[in-house]
Amino acid sequence: MGVTDVVRVPIVAERPPLYAHADDAGADLCAAEAVTLAPGERALIGTGVSIALPEGYAAFVVPRSGLAAKHGITVVNSPGTVDAGYRGEIKVTLLNTDQRASFDVAVGDRIAQVIVMPVTRAIFEPVDELPADSVRGANGFGSTGVSGAA
Repeated sequence: MGVTDVVRVPIVAERPPLYAHADDAGADLCAAEAVTLAPGERALIGTGVSIALPEGYAAFVVPRSGLAAKHGITVVNSPGTVDAGYRGEIKVTLLNTDQRASFDVAVGDRIAQVIVMPVTRAIFEPVDELPADSVRGANGFGSTGVSGAA
């Protein structure tokens, strides 16, 4: 099954984001600069990519699973949000969570993914109390436990 919706996004980039596979949700963003991340270090890395999203869309910058699993590299503010009105360079704040090894980022390395999605704008309506017809209710973090057993 292929992608059903397509949105045209004007872009200025030496290395535009690319989808590795036809059914991928995220397109790879590449580093436009070389950086070495020491253990526990973070750095803001330019991608050389600037886009003009249409109104009603946002782009979300997320980690690449292979970098996270193999090297402990993640995106600090994931997902990073690129609003439709932003016209600057997309930059990625990478964090090296490995406690022992540095990680080298070279120009052209795939460092994150960008997902373009339609967004809905909410109208927040003040009320005296919220409806009580929710299974979860006010239960928050950790309220469902760890085990998958019922």
